Amino acid sequence: MVPELHNLTASEMELVYKAPILVCILIAGADGKIDRKEIKEAIRLAEKRKNRSVSTVSDVFHEVAQDFEDKMKILLQNYPYEFTQRNPLIADELAQLNGVWPKIDRAFAEEYYNTLLGLAEKIAGSSGGLLGYNTIADEEARYIKLNMIKNPAST
Repeated sequence: MVPELHNLTASEMELVYKAPILVCILIAGADGKIDRKEIKEAIRLAEKRKNRSVSTVSDVFHEVAQDFEDKMKILLQNYPYEFTQRNPLIADELAQLNGVWPKIDRAFAEEYYNTLLGLAEKIAGSSGGLLGYNTIADEEARYIKLNMIKNPAST
């Protein structure tokens, strides 16, 4: 277990571990279909993140990166198939992170939050556009800033 999460309830801890997958589902599925490129990009980013950092945020991503696609498929089954129904539910669930921030180390919370933002941006840019890169669909742009999650630096 990541030491920064020891003050959390089991459900709060689960949310921290599944939030990167929820971000992937939210952004990749914002346009109604989860593109294979977006899934691959999310897996690549989770792998890269777990290897790049020496902070404990990388420990979270190490867990998330293992069997990422399987975890995403299992998690997707808990939500409606129709993205117009699914996305608000995921956004509401991600908003629960706002209640987690005061319970964990501020530096950890800020790094984790910024990692989620980076993940959203990379996934959004991984599909569409010229040769499949660097165009963010309007639906993805609506969620890319993860406005449902407050920056822990400002709380």
